[in-house]
Formats: sequence, structure tokens, C-alpha cells
Amino acid sequence: MASTTQQQQHNAQRNESTIIDNKYMLEKKIGKWDYGRVYKGRDLETGDLVAIKQAPLEAVDQQDLDIIMNLNHKNILKYLGSVKTKSHLYIILEYVENGSLASIIKRNKFGPFPESLVVVYIAQVLEGLVYLHEQGVIHRDIKGRNILTTKEGIVKLTGFGAATKITEADVNTGVVIGTPYWMAHEVIKISGACTTSDIWSVGCTIIELLTCAPPYYDLQPMPALFHIVQDVHPPIPKGLSPGITDFLRLCFQKDAQQRPAAKTLLMHPWLQNSRSALPAPLPQPAPLRIKGTS
Repeated sequence: MASTTQQQQHNAQRNESTIIDNKYMLEKKIGKWDYGRVYKGRDLETGDLVAIKQAPLEAVDQQDLDIIMNLNHKNILKYLGSVKTKSHLYIILEYVENGSLASIIKRNKFGPFPESLVVVYIAQVLEGLVYLHEQGVIHRDIKGRNILTTKEGIVKLTGFGAATKITEADVNTGVVIGTPYWMAHEVIKISGACTTSDIWSVGCTIIELLTCAPPYYDLQPMPALFHIVQDVHPPIPKGLSPGITDFLRLCFQKDAQQRPAAKTLLMHPWLQNSRSALPAPLPQPAPLRIKGTS
């Protein structure tokens, strides 16, 4: 009898800890973000799956929420709401089945992508960036981990913890924000982020998808930052097509003012000639195992 009572108490405590405001249930942890854990959850009214980001109340600035609350685009992860408890903030987002591109290219999964698949995803990343930049938002942390994809191959940009409004970018000059290996030349030099800083990160992400690592990933962060500033451009892998090589050189223009905007890059021949611009489902693992690729 005692054990039954203890089990009931345990279940009650478990339910209390996993149900948020009688609206959402936390089902399991699926990852981490800058401020805490990310859970797969369920909307208790509709039964729909959702992603739930948990953070201590004091960790998230209202300004961060204001940015994602007002975004609405097919290639941007959709904000569904937020719930505050006494100790935590829970941010409710649409659930994306396939996870991030960074997790998909791990060597125990699909491995590096061929150009023909990279172009499908990068075209959508640029579509999302065109929208963001038109809304006056700089992402500042484009990388494989912050690019999610659905089973239908639709890209969803996430990871807006480092995002800023263009009008506030000059105020943030002197602050280095982002992830070192994907960070633009001008950000490292503390010259201030701009919309084309995201384009530099797109170039690094292309190399990440092709090789399973961004440029300079064999170095510690500080030496990597030094090389990003000092080198003419990050090393471009050998054996790539002329189209993608030219695209990468444009992404890695040292002068941010000379670096093309996302809308301009959407018209680049590599994108125009390589695919029909329609999202494609993620291929099965076997075709993506490229022999001899490191």
C-alpha cells in the first residue's frame, strides 16, 4: 500500500514538472541552446508537436523575444508563444522533424553533402536571409546547427539568440558576437556587424556542409580568428565546381560593403544553373557516402 502511494506521489510530481501552465507537455530533451535545454513537447489543446526552449527567467531579454515574435516566413522557425513560470521562461516554437543540418552531416549519419544537395539548402537559407534583412534583422550566427530541415526538405532558420536589429548594430560595435569559425572578418575586427556579415557565415556553412567542418576547424578558436582576419580568404576545398568556388569567393570578400547581399546571391549562376529551386526531400544515407572525402 505504501509503495502504491509513493508511486502516485512520484507520478504527480512528474506531471507537475512536465506540464507547463496546463498548455504544453515536455516529452523529452532533444538538445541545448544558449540559455538552457530544448525539449520536444506537445500542445495539450491541439495535440500538435512543438519545440520548447527552456531558460532561466533572467537569461532572456525581452528584446530577444521581440525579434522572433514578429518574424513570419516559410524559411524561419515559427514562434508560437511563450510561458513564464516562477523560475523559467518557455519559448514555444514549431517542431521540425529532421533536426539541424549539423546533426545530419555527422559521420555516423549521412556524412558530407554533395554540391547538388548543398545548393538546395543554401538557396533557402538565402531566401530566409533576404526576408530577415528586409525586416531589419541581422542573424549573426548562421551555421549548420541553426539550420533545421523538415522531412520535405524545407529549411527553417533558428538560433536568434545573437540576432540584432540593423538600427542597433552600430550601438553594439565593440562587442564580438557569434561563433568563431563562422564569424565574419569585420565582426572579429570589432568594426560592427551588418547584413553581409551573415553572407560570410553562409560561405562558412557551405564548407561545413561539404566537409563536415567549417574553415579553420582544425585550429583552436583564437588562432582561427587570427587567420580569418589575416588570410586573403578562408581555404576553399579543392575539387569543387567553378560555380560554387566563385560563389564562395564572393561570400568571403573582406570588404563587407563589397560583399553581395542575399538577394543578389540568389541570382548567382551556381544557384540558377544547379537546381530548380524547389525543395527536395533528404536523400537516403547511401548516396551521400562520398568516398575519399575527409
